[in-house]
Amino acid sequence: MLIRKPADLRPADVTPKSVYLDRRKFLAAVPAAFLTARELLSPRGRALAGTKLNNVTKSPFSTTEQMTSPDVVTHYNNFYEFGTSKNEPSRNAQNFKTSPWTVSVEGDVAKPRKFSMDEILKLAPLEERIYRHRCVEGWSIVVPWIGYSLSALLNAVQPTAKAKYVAFESYWDLKQMPMARPDMAGIGFPYVEGLRLDEAMHPLALLSVGMYGETLPPQDGAPVRLVVPWKYGFKGIKSLVKIKLVSGQPSTTWNLANANEYGFYSNVNPDVDHPRWSQAKEQRLPSLFKNHPTQMFNGYASQVAGLYSGMNLKKNY
Repeated sequence: MLIRKPADLRPADVTPKSVYLDRRKFLAAVPAAFLTARELLSPRGRALAGTKLNNVTKSPFSTTEQMTSPDVVTHYNNFYEFGTSKNEPSRNAQNFKTSPWTVSVEGDVAKPRKFSMDEILKLAPLEERIYRHRCVEGWSIVVPWIGYSLSALLNAVQPTAKAKYVAFESYWDLKQMPMARPDMAGIGFPYVEGLRLDEAMHPLALLSVGMYGETLPPQDGAPVRLVVPWKYGFKGIKSLVKIKLVSGQPSTTWNLANANEYGFYSNVNPDVDHPRWSQAKEQRLPSLFKNHPTQMFNGYASQVAGLYSGMNLKKNY
């Protein structure tokens, strides 16, 4: 067996200690779920109130599975800009300023422009889409997101023939996010993600502005985020400020942090384990146990499998 010497290792080959001990500690299993339950019983254990969104229609893309409590969804978060423990973002993001806000859409497009939140809210009819959400860590939730297909925004800027991928970038400001430093979070900032253009144009790819009938709370990605239900949750970048259409595959934060563990595609696949744990089953919060079978493409195979026809899904994980 070939054992690499320390001099042969690159930073991306090693998961940061803070990440290994914190973000993945739930795999020790029950403790993280217990901490969430304790947080929900505390005086702080309530969803941060948002603004009600009107004229929202029901979507045929919604699952009929039971929705997860908003208290769980708003207090069990991965948002490293506001802390690496699950209960930190709901506390540390309460004063996050999301107005005024613009999203720049640029790159290989015919009509680059900046969209205000008012423009984003009016660009297409808002829909409630109840999606399964599967985290790479092994837990899952079911969330009634509000938004519309990302394709509506992309079509407004008219991608050129050169555009093959879509790169996304999150907001980053150390004044509002003092914990968003590589030495504290174990990842680089600003947070970046990417999709192939055909993935981004798929009708299931959602530009989300709300959930549970209201605007997004800060810890869940306010004021606008991406939701890609057939991929692991870290692909759903939060607090979007830039979208750039490009010709080559863009960098993504977790792939940069550890390419051996987090591939570009990150499709939910029960047959492809994370190097350090099985993905065959998931912990459907608020359950304390990983006893829920993981579905291929998170249950959206009939809609999205064609995007990967002919691809080796174990190699292109």
